[in-house]
Amino acid sequence: MNVHDSERISGVLEEAGYVRSSEEGTADLVVFNTCAVRENADNRLYGNLGRLRSAKQENPGMQIAVGGCLAQKDRGEIVRRAPWVDAVFGTHNLGSLPTLLERARHNEEAEVEILESLDKFPSTLPARRESAYSGWVSVSVGCNNTCTFCIVPALRGKEKDRRPGDVLAEVGALASEGVLEVTLLGQNVNAYGVEFGDRYAFGKLLRSCGDIEGLERVRFTSPHPRDFTDDVISAMAETPNVCPQLHMPLQSGSDRMLKAMRRSYRAERYLGIVDKVRAAMPHAAITTDIIVGFPGETEEDFEATLDVVRKARFASAFTFQYSKRPGTPAAEMEGQLPKEVVQQRYDRLIELQNEISLEANSELVGSEVELLVAEGAGRKNAHTARWSGRARDGRLVHFTPSGEVEDRIRPGDVVRTRVSQAAPHHLLADDGVSEHRRTKAGDHWEVGQRPKTSGVGLGLPTFGAPSAGPAESAEQGCGC
Repeated sequence: MNVHDSERISGVLEEAGYVRSSEEGTADLVVFNTCAVRENADNRLYGNLGRLRSAKQENPGMQIAVGGCLAQKDRGEIVRRAPWVDAVFGTHNLGSLPTLLERARHNEEAEVEILESLDKFPSTLPARRESAYSGWVSVSVGCNNTCTFCIVPALRGKEKDRRPGDVLAEVGALASEGVLEVTLLGQNVNAYGVEFGDRYAFGKLLRSCGDIEGLERVRFTSPHPRDFTDDVISAMAETPNVCPQLHMPLQSGSDRMLKAMRRSYRAERYLGIVDKVRAAMPHAAITTDIIVGFPGETEEDFEATLDVVRKARFASAFTFQYSKRPGTPAAEMEGQLPKEVVQQRYDRLIELQNEISLEANSELVGSEVELLVAEGAGRKNAHTARWSGRARDGRLVHFTPSGEVEDRIRPGDVVRTRVSQAAPHHLLADDGVSEHRRTKAGDHWEVGQRPKTSGVGLGLPTFGAPSAGPAESAEQGCGC
């Protein structure tokens, strides 16, 4: 969601006449789009602002802006702690940034504007897309859940849904520009439709994405187990361009902890969804989020989490040590655990998940995979002469091109290769490429062209592929 919002901020600034700086040291404007989910985000922001203070002193005309969830939370505190900041804006008014910067220049003082509710849906703003081949499309913002550890609802507000026609018009506009893969975004993506009274809206949206010409891969994140319905599983299995991948947060395998977290499902319900997904898509890769060390967690609670991990056999897991966030109910709970206890449990969970991930990846050795070639996805690629790409199930694969295709592959192209080796967090394919398909996305990457979409306005709550009229309207403004 933060990457999506950053693309919108870039689009708004470019529309106002700003041009991206080629080097950080030469920028007239630096914008921080912040997160507030974990404490280290606070520390990183204020550390970065401190490092920029000398640059601002050397170049008084330089401007610094801070936006996003941490700005929504800290508000005027940011200017108090870093008075050299020029503008502070929240999650509900991304489009205000150019005006705030102009005001700050004119008034020669910091401008702080934090709204309590959306003034404009982010997706109605122009976007400067970062990728030629993969795009983020928001279906909703905000969240109606009240998880006791999470500060997001307080910072992004109640769920607000986009109309299906708007979502599909944006997806269609991206596909017409050569984008092959789209990820549908929502804080609680499968609750989509709550605003216009259709609990099956998300499954219908997935099926409609299957009708968009040129769109090869559809992903979504993140669903909530409470709202997961069988029609979504059917839509995933029956829509060819919806990828066999599911990221579904678990958070804890202990029913007692799930109740304390105010997560409205229990371990049995979660594992039941996993079983249904695997029955419909046997080769689906299922990933998750897990919090270790939630207040009051006992050794028995933690063992229950390990038990669910063993049963679910996740392809991978994003594991987090509980981070106390002021303003959340969990921050005031009794039973805050010592750091050493949390660290020890965290290490045990990582060890178990790595074992399971390696076993699952090893089962794929010898199989053929289709990869969407990615840019900069492997830190060792320059040294090993490998490229990287994502399989349809989301797994990261580092592959070695060979023969006449070696110099012709570009990010955004599609290749087929055979898996030769497995590791817990990636696969290796060192036997060459059996097929290489050059794409429009690869052509655009090669010449430095990225989709630049204008905002998509309000539409009607209907489903189906975008009609010619709205699609053409949405595509205006797409280009390099």
